[in-house]
Amino acid sequence: MMNMKLYMTPGSCTTGIHILMEELELVFEAHLVNLLNNDHKTPEYIAMNPKSSIPMLITNEGCVISEFQAIAYWLARRYPKAGLLSDNLDDETRIIEMMDYVVATVHMQGFARIFITDKFTPNESDYEWVKQQGREIIDNAFAVINKSLEGRDYVVNQFSIADAALFYVEFWADKTDIKLPQACQHHYQNMLKRPTVQQVLAEEGYRIAS
Repeated sequence: MMNMKLYMTPGSCTTGIHILMEELELVFEAHLVNLLNNDHKTPEYIAMNPKSSIPMLITNEGCVISEFQAIAYWLARRYPKAGLLSDNLDDETRIIEMMDYVVATVHMQGFARIFITDKFTPNESDYEWVKQQGREIIDNAFAVINKSLEGRDYVVNQFSIADAALFYVEFWADKTDIKLPQACQHHYQNMLKRPTVQQVLAEEGYRIAS
């Protein structure tokens, strides 16, 4: 049986999957994908993942899984004793709901407009408008998330796959000087205290001030 392989880019959404795999203490090979060099568009990569996307996980059995939510869900179900989901249906639903909102809205609608503005308009004169639109989406989404986090350390009463997803967009906010609302900031700081998060950030070349 071969080792798992995680195809990742430091500081991207793959950081969330990296955190989950370290939380599970899995043995895996990390394959760095340089997006600026178009590593994800090579024939070899597309042969494995026709979506040309990250993250991508190849399991011990050789199964290829793409999309953040799918990989996170697979890890949680494959290793249920870690409690990355929940035995409570309402909490499990809340976890899936949060993870989907983070990826589909905060990431793909908000930060994407800031990071890859040219994908949303062919006109450079519209770039600032697109970025502003992205910022509004981010701020509105974090306001929604903030309400759901009030009085909580995590999305539910335990660390879950949703927290790894939420962390990576909070990390982006920190790195782009976007102020997080109070409950989100508390969640972010709480995540930064986790040894696995500190380990992953160090491995990916980041240093977070205390």
